[in-house]
Amino acid sequence: MNVAMAVITITTLLSMVLAIVSFWLPQMTPDHEKLSPYECGFDPLGSARLPFSLRFFLVAILFLLFDLEIALLLPLPWGDQLTSPLLTLFWAVAVLTLLTLGLIYEWIQGGLEWAE
Repeated sequence: MNVAMAVITITTLLSMVLAIVSFWLPQMTPDHEKLSPYECGFDPLGSARLPFSLRFFLVAILFLLFDLEIALLLPLPWGDQLTSPLLTLFWAVAVLTLLTLGLIYEWIQGGLEWAE
């Protein structure tokens, strides 16, 4: 019981100290740039109907695709314990190959070039 009480006391004290330091430490001198809202690089005080680059959305979609790839491959280490780990490896390689081919296609088409 002594060890549990010591752990609870230390974690409580550490949490309180960190909370106090987080309020005390930062500088309290915000300037105009920090107080203005950030809208993906657009001027928030201008018109809301300005045209913007479609490449921004293309890069965002590509990011989501490769983020999804990582999410799909996360359970791969547990696939070794299945009855046929070669089937799991085959599907993982198929997903990686398909996404790599998509990346190569986008690269060749110039979809990843930010400036023309």
